[in-house]
Amino acid sequence: MIEEPVKLVVKRDRPRPTEAQIAAFQDTPTGFVVDAMFGRGSLDTRIAPLDRHRHRVAGPALCAENQPGDILATLAALNFVQPGDILMIGVAGWQGCSAAGDRVCGMAKNGGAMGLVTDGPLRDLEGIEAVGLPAWCTGLNPGSPFTTGPGTVGGAMALGGQHVTTGDMIVADADGVVVVPFDQIDSVIARLDAVRHSETSLDAEVQAGLKVPPAIVELVGSPDTRHE
Repeated sequence: MIEEPVKLVVKRDRPRPTEAQIAAFQDTPTGFVVDAMFGRGSLDTRIAPLDRHRHRVAGPALCAENQPGDILATLAALNFVQPGDILMIGVAGWQGCSAAGDRVCGMAKNGGAMGLVTDGPLRDLEGIEAVGLPAWCTGLNPGSPFTTGPGTVGGAMALGGQHVTTGDMIVADADGVVVVPFDQIDSVIARLDAVRHSETSLDAEVQAGLKVPPAIVELVGSPDTRHE
């Protein structure tokens, strides 16, 4: 006989970014963070902002890994939310029912969560908008999930094409969601100033009338381009 798994696993020993590290990502566009990670870190395009408001949040990931169609780990994770956390709800990409609704969002916000991200759909749109917790998901589905497990809280999981570990930095805005691995936080912060400077300089050039990037003009006129 195969031994039946326990319904829930809670990993309590989880890293957490410092307040200074978290502050370094506040009000930072996701595009800047991806550039500072050399093009890596963004979740699947299907995971998008739920509502029309342009929220921007940044905080540590708290992972709740569920079986498809189940939310037991999500409900258990509410017991471990710390102020500033981003609740990351994994449902293995299951689209057949909702991964959370307005009550889960309300309880997560009451616990101090700054946002919610899932690779499944949500439900209760009007209620979620009333709660005011920024959420990113794959869409809407009124179907109700089960709460039978098994599930894991505080561990690591695959979500939206990225490996997400509890304690990673999550940055989310109108463009999508980016994951910064915990052990890369400081190196990404160190590159953000250069990215901001580059973006600001290019913005000024475009506003001044720039039509084509100089490097492209040079390439078109170089031996590396064949004109036919």
